[in-house]
Amino acid sequence: MHALYLACAVAISAVAVRAHDLLTDITKIQRYWGQMIKSHLTRTIRKIISALDLLDSLTVESVQTLRRHAQRFPTGSIDDGENDQRFATKLSNLTLPSNSTGSFTGPLSFLNTYRYPIVDTGLLTGIRAATELASGVSFWKRYGRTLYNATVGQIAYISSFPDGTDRAPVVLRTTGQSRIENSEINWALGFFGSSFPIVPNPTFANVTKPYEVVIIPEGGTENNTLASYDSCFNVNDATIGVLGDLDLFTFLPKYLTAATARLQNHAPEGFKLTVNDTYAMQSNCAYEYGYLGMSDFCELFTADEWAGFENTLDMELLRLRFRNPTGRAQGLGYLQELLARLNHTLFSSSSSSVNSTLDGDATTFPTNQPLYADFSHDDITTSALTAMSLDYIRDPPSLTQFPPNPHRHFILSHLTPFGARLITETIGCSLSDPAPVETSRVSYTLGQYGYSASNATHKFIRMRLNRGILPLDTIRGGACGNHTSGRIDGICALGDFMRSQQNSTAMANYNYSCSGNYTITDPTSGKDFDGVIFQ
Repeated sequence: MHALYLACAVAISAVAVRAHDLLTDITKIQRYWGQMIKSHLTRTIRKIISALDLLDSLTVESVQTLRRHAQRFPTGSIDDGENDQRFATKLSNLTLPSNSTGSFTGPLSFLNTYRYPIVDTGLLTGIRAATELASGVSFWKRYGRTLYNATVGQIAYISSFPDGTDRAPVVLRTTGQSRIENSEINWALGFFGSSFPIVPNPTFANVTKPYEVVIIPEGGTENNTLASYDSCFNVNDATIGVLGDLDLFTFLPKYLTAATARLQNHAPEGFKLTVNDTYAMQSNCAYEYGYLGMSDFCELFTADEWAGFENTLDMELLRLRFRNPTGRAQGLGYLQELLARLNHTLFSSSSSSVNSTLDGDATTFPTNQPLYADFSHDDITTSALTAMSLDYIRDPPSLTQFPPNPHRHFILSHLTPFGARLITETIGCSLSDPAPVETSRVSYTLGQYGYSASNATHKFIRMRLNRGILPLDTIRGGACGNHTSGRIDGICALGDFMRSQQNSTAMANYNYSCSGNYTITDPTSGKDFDGVIFQ
């Protein structure tokens, strides 16, 4: 009797300790949601650039922004909506009266009457459409004011010059996928001020007058740099296309076995939980919170288990970038477009996912705008950085270590959260080697710090990813510097930046990587292909 009491006491104590260790602060939990985190919550990339602003006589003359959509519903992929839906079906089959074998208890008691609220459509959620509108407003404040030399108190873009003549419409680009196009629509409402003009416009008449949209089809086999996997056929190979999924599902038992056993204690007799089920619970937490603003799945796991969840998301996407033979090829097209805009050149042919019909026409691919805005996916952002050879992010998550290393560089919550934005600034300066400024300051007007377009003959590139400045001195080859000689403000002379990318097309080996007949002999090895494969 005493032995039985002691055993029960030990078990109760262990449960109490586990409950005490569970992470219940949603502001901390959501920081482990990888690419499912909201952009304003994301942490900055860990290499902090100490110089925060531009010195006198410099200004941003043009901006290219590659934007990921805001929060969406799950997709139908095996590691995303498919696994979540499978678990929901497993629950609904149990809770049918004819199959009832008991009840969930304790922290899982809500599952007794639970109804899965999500559909795996991949559509933009309603509340995050508003996020896109706010993002457009923010982009106007950050860049639009000075790019278009706004007047005092101007709250949004105005489609005419001060003398009343019309500006040429700004060309925006998006894929034809619903969540991408809806992100563009709502971002444009914010940037161009279409929903809050000085004279209210309740009918929304002519709201698109300031801009034109190039909608590039997605989902077929067409060339589309904003959905480059469509024309990179090996991405759909049964092995090459799922290398990240193989890593993910291999890692689940390493970090979810204890959680699965813990939660099994609260499941009905005969209802066997698997690590795939507990993984679905973590995924449901993120998606339900993004859709409903709440979820009962969120308080079931420890901080280390959430760190493990984040690690799976990182390893999955990296295996589609540096660790995938198609990684560079998928990002090459957008990188080529970025360089073409910097060079003010059009395309006459294509060696990648570039659509040379669209990109050979200045009406659909202008190269003289102060602003270029493209709306796409997280895949394209990370692929472009891979094609660029930004080796800072070539720092993979471990396939075996748990808890994972929190100081690794490839962390999706830092790189491509919902609403992520990769921004390439072209900076004009009268000096060839400007000294950095180590304090942040506001540019209230275009020439506030002495900038003059007439003598700003020296051009520089700086790239931002969300709130961080990308370390261009980690581009392979050292054209933009290295860990000892790179600038502390992250800028690179335009000529040096172009030189850093002169081999990017050859390094991607696009045709063979995307369409070649090759086999991955050990798909679970975690091999780093450097984003390419050669014959």
